[in-house]
Amino acid sequence: MAKAKILVVEDDRSLADVLEYNLRQEGYETYVAYDGQDGLNQSKLRAPDLVVLDVMLPVIDGLEICRRIRADPVTKKQLVLMLTAKGEETDQVAGFSVGVDDYVAKPFSVRVLLERVKALLRRLASPTQPGDILVSQGILVDRERHRVTANEEVLDLTPSEFGLLEALIRQPGRVFSRSELIDAALGGDSLVLERTIDVHVRALRKKLAGHADLVETVRGIGYRFRDPAGVHN
Repeated sequence: MAKAKILVVEDDRSLADVLEYNLRQEGYETYVAYDGQDGLNQSKLRAPDLVVLDVMLPVIDGLEICRRIRADPVTKKQLVLMLTAKGEETDQVAGFSVGVDDYVAKPFSVRVLLERVKALLRRLASPTQPGDILVSQGILVDRERHRVTANEEVLDLTPSEFGLLEALIRQPGRVFSRSELIDAALGGDSLVLERTIDVHVRALRKKLAGHADLVETVRGIGYRFRDPAGVHN
């Protein structure tokens, strides 16, 4: 099995060196960039599976890099783990709003970061069965091809948005709490705030466009995918 490729974009060279060493020790093929422009270039050149991305970077900041990664057809499927010295909720929400898959606030232990990396990469390695296709009300989710269409038009979803939609459409009518959606869509070991699910839902609805009302808000609880039979659990 090919080694997972990881790109570290971090301007603190001592931290970057530590991360590169430990990631290589774990068996990953690892590359390093020390500024935002080089990081963006390497995300295209190296085609990493995952980008460990600092938010405060020279030339181009981490949030803008993530926006561009998600906007580029060549890089849009890359997982992004953001590092930041800011621990405020608003900063975490800002990261998820541009397509970040997970978030680690500095200071952190290397072991914690390695566990976050493993958790994210498990999404890529999770087994799927041929023909595992979910269809409801014009929305088709193809797990094998990691592809979503709405009335046969392909939607450009991030890995987290894909996981969220898959969890909801698999059980239409069932109400999921925000914490359940973190478990189902992002992984139970994902260190995110419940409020960030709202950010993902807003982004998902925007991409669903005319099908946005299929993802229903259940006030005070969470979300559900509309039951085509009109009967809710």
